[in-house]
Amino acid sequence: MDSLNLLVHPVRLRIVHAMAGGRTRTTSELCERLPDVSKATVYRHVGVLADGGILEVEGEQRVHGAVERRYRLRRERAVVDEATAASVSKEDHRRVFATAMAALIAEFNAYLDREDADPAADLVGYRQHALWLSRAELTDLIGELREVIVRRMGHEPTADRVRYLLSPIQFPAAGPATADG
Repeated sequence: MDSLNLLVHPVRLRIVHAMAGGRTRTTSELCERLPDVSKATVYRHVGVLADGGILEVEGEQRVHGAVERRYRLRRERAVVDEATAASVSKEDHRRVFATAMAALIAEFNAYLDREDADPAADLVGYRQHALWLSRAELTDLIGELREVIVRRMGHEPTADRVRYLLSPIQFPAAGPATADG
């Protein structure tokens, strides 16, 4: 199965998010990170991601008579390259977007279900801004955002850092402007 089809599932996408940043985790740890997903489902999707080469076994240890594997994300396999993205149909784009939104909604609901969730104190945001941009201006904006985000992607977990999901989305909301607006 190719990376696109492996990633186009809300649970698998959430597992990939949980593994990002060079972390290694066991399936049991992933179950703790995804308390709203059944253990059987997490185990099944970890297996699919491992079989597909998105996750690889970092190590194994015996726990209560069973073998527990530690997995790590193969970041280079957990992306959809530009050629693939350019070649997919509009229906595939709908499916990918719906999967991304379903995963985002599930993550947000899991956050809100925590007893310590405090959206105001945690600076939760979900804003939309309408911008008029030329192709060159959009390309510049994407580059600037990428630069700002990538600088922070290498941050290691510390006592004062909380892991945030950031999901920039952009698409034309209307056709090109006309003389009358």
